[in-house]
Amino acid sequence: MKLITWNIQWGRGADGRVDIDRIITHARRIADFDVLCLQEVSSGYAELPGNDERNQFEEIARRLPGFHAIAGKAVDASGPGGGRRSFGNMMLSRFAVGPVFRHLLPWPVDPGKKSMQRIALEASLQTPLGAVRITVTHLEYYSALQRCAQVERLRELHREAVAHAAMPDAGSTSDGPFFHPGRGKQAILLGDFNCRPDSEERRNLLADFDDGTPPYRDASTLLYPGQPHAPTVGLYDKVQWPGDPFTCDFVFISDDLAPRVRRIHVDDQSDASDHQPVLLEIGEE
Repeated sequence: MKLITWNIQWGRGADGRVDIDRIITHARRIADFDVLCLQEVSSGYAELPGNDERNQFEEIARRLPGFHAIAGKAVDASGPGGGRRSFGNMMLSRFAVGPVFRHLLPWPVDPGKKSMQRIALEASLQTPLGAVRITVTHLEYYSALQRCAQVERLRELHREAVAHAAMPDAGSTSDGPFFHPGRGKQAILLGDFNCRPDSEERRNLLADFDDGTPPYRDASTLLYPGQPHAPTVGLYDKVQWPGDPFTCDFVFISDDLAPRVRRIHVDDQSDASDHQPVLLEIGEE
């Protein structure tokens, strides 16, 4: 199973040009992916640099016809002329998709800090390795207060999902929305966390649980202990990121899935966004 996570900055490359075709082409160059998880997908936000009003959720789905497309709209607002506009995450999967959850993350007031609503898009996929619960997210950039609250919520959601996965089905398909379809116990949490490898947020996210819930582990440090994380931001776009490149995009996996991690790779060739795509490969034990 091959997964790519990528903050695509609404398809805006280091050259300032928005090009969704380029995003898909670069992702396919990296791997024949089974799951593609994207952040900063836009619809209706023509004021973003280089952007227009086109619905990128629909455009990306059309370009990957063999995939199930799942939109996670963190921002859903009225737009000019009475229409709607949205901004958020997206997941595309070759595998059958089980239950999907769109968790709005905490957004506590932090006076003087620019911020937006954030989301964790969760889907349990029926893979050759069994049910795997994948969550793609993008945490707040400007507010550490909000980011820390969002990390705690992600931990609560993981604990809740593991407990649900241990339950027998609570009904049958005839029970309608009360049917319990089952969430995957094995979990992957990935995206742009807007924090560094040595941050409090990352340490908190990786902390053990007191009830036996399998903790999250960092796939990079799991495979390459003692080595620094490869940078994921600022390799090509020196207008927005004039300093040294750094890491804020991570892949976390639940401890029970750790033996199946085969590879994690930050692609350092793409200039199609201000972030680099990250590839995770999972296989049999």
